[in-house]
Amino acid sequence: MRKDSVNPRRSIGLLFVVTILVNAGATNAFVRERYARGSVFQSPSLSAGLQRNKNGAVLFARSDKDGDDDEEFTMPTDSDGKPKAVNVLGTPLECCCANVRNSGVATGFYRNGFCATGPNDFGRHTVCVRVTKEFLLFSQQVGNDLSTPVPQYQFPGLKDGDIWCLCAQRWVEAFENGIAPKVYLKATHEKSLTYTDIDSLRAHALDLADADESVDELNEQRAKLDKLFES
Repeated sequence: MRKDSVNPRRSIGLLFVVTILVNAGATNAFVRERYARGSVFQSPSLSAGLQRNKNGAVLFARSDKDGDDDEEFTMPTDSDGKPKAVNVLGTPLECCCANVRNSGVATGFYRNGFCATGPNDFGRHTVCVRVTKEFLLFSQQVGNDLSTPVPQYQFPGLKDGDIWCLCAQRWVEAFENGIAPKVYLKATHEKSLTYTDIDSLRAHALDLADADESVDELNEQRAKLDKLFES
C-alpha cells in the first residue's frame, strides 16, 4: 500500500500556481512566502447567506459555527457549475452521482451530485460509496434506515449497488464492524479525513488506479514548482 500523500490544502493551490508560474515564468516574494506556509492562493472570504445554482440547488452557506475553516471547504462553483472543493487526494472534487437509479435525485447534502459539505451539514455527507445489501442492513440495525424512500427530503431510498454520499461517521462505524462499503476517492471530500485516514479509504477504493494516477500527476506538478523556486 502506498504511503505517499499530498496535503489537500496545499496541493489545490499548487495546481493553480504551477500553471501561472510555468506559463508566465514569474515568481515573487509574496508567492514564495505563501508557498512556504503551504497556503498558496487559498480561497477568499465567501459572501454571507445561501448561494444557489441556476436549478436552485444550494451550493454553500457561509458560517463557521464549528470553528473548523468551513470557508475553505465550501467554495462556490466554477463556470460549469462544479463545486470548487477538494477530495481526499488533494485534487478537485469529482461528481459522485447526479441521478441515483434514474430517480431524478442527485446525491450529496446539497443534492447537486457532489459530496460537498458546509456548516449546515452536521452529518458530514462526504464519503462517496457504492452501497451493498450487507451495509444497508447494518445501517438499518443501528438506527439509520437508508432503504426507505423519504420524498420530502429528496431521498429515493437506497438499494444494492447505488452510489451515494454517506456520512463520514457512518462509514467509520461500518468500517469498524468490517462491512464498510467501497468508496470513490476522487469523489470523496477531503473533510472525510477528519474522521478516518487515507490508508483506510484506499483499502476500500473502487478507483484506486485512477486515483494514484491523479496523485502522480499532482506530484509531478509539485516537483516542477519546487524546481522553479530553486532556480
